[in-house]
Parts: sequence; C-alpha cells; structure tokens
Amino acid sequence: MEYIAKKKCKFCEENIDYIDYKDVKSLQRFVSGYSKINSRKRNGNCMKHQRMVSRAVKRARILALISFVPR
Repeated sequence: MEYIAKKKCKFCEENIDYIDYKDVKSLQRFVSGYSKINSRKRNGNCMKHQRMVSRAVKRARILALISFVPR
C-alpha cells in the first residue's frame, strides 16, 4: 500500500507569523477559480494559518483588491 505524504503548512515552514492582505499575488493561490477560499485540506495549511489566510482574503475583498465573484 502506498501512502500519500501529508502537505505541510507553507507558512509554518517559512516561520511567517502574519499574512498581509495587500499581497494579492500570494493570496490568489488560496482562492479557487470560482473565487471561493480553498479549504485547509486543499491548501495544506495548519488551522492557525488558514484562519489568517481567510481573514486576509476577506479584507482584500472589502478593499477591492480581490473580486468577490469570478469574471
């Protein structure tokens, strides 16, 4: 039987404590084609950083840096 390696949290590996809502390029990675925030399982984030990502995406949406709906 083959085991699939669990994704590791990118932010934990790089010791990042704060996810900036103004960094749109990196936030786009965590948003699907339908402009939905991807789940922890799909992103590979830990719970702490997934909350930070979702908060940053929501702030960026309010400031119109990321769209609420797909084009």
